[in-house]
Amino acid sequence: MDMQGSERIEAPVETVWLALNDPEILRQSIPGCESLEKTSDTHMTARVVLKIGPIKAKFEGAVELQNLNPPNSYTISGEGKGGLAGFAKGGADVTLTPEEGGATLLTYTVKAEVGGKIAQLGSRLIESTSKKLAGEFFSNFSAAVTAGDVQAEA
Repeated sequence: MDMQGSERIEAPVETVWLALNDPEILRQSIPGCESLEKTSDTHMTARVVLKIGPIKAKFEGAVELQNLNPPNSYTISGEGKGGLAGFAKGGADVTLTPEEGGATLLTYTVKAEVGGKIAQLGSRLIESTSKKLAGEFFSNFSAAVTAGDVQAEA
């Protein structure tokens, strides 16, 4: 499944970049995220609970940041296992572009793959759920960034 979109965030590129690399901001932004821990500058572990149609699953997995081009772009990739529910893996290319008025345009292209019981739900349900989750993430992320929750790295 492929998905792409963009979100205008009312903050400068540097602030949005810091937020994209802040585990606490990401944890708050990811729907159903119970934990997100940074294990290195480019690796994190996560635990997320999601409901896709009739299936509710707890995914545990790893996230890696690649192709880093601060503060303009990166690729985020990950894989999670949800026990009997199945697995999900994929990645997103994220690009930040300065906009007028000090805002940032965040564009993304996502490629994802699911397997197991989740895959049996059908591509329409998975795609609509994915779009809903992406919308929730970017709404939450934008709210956290514009609320001034972003802390400069020490």
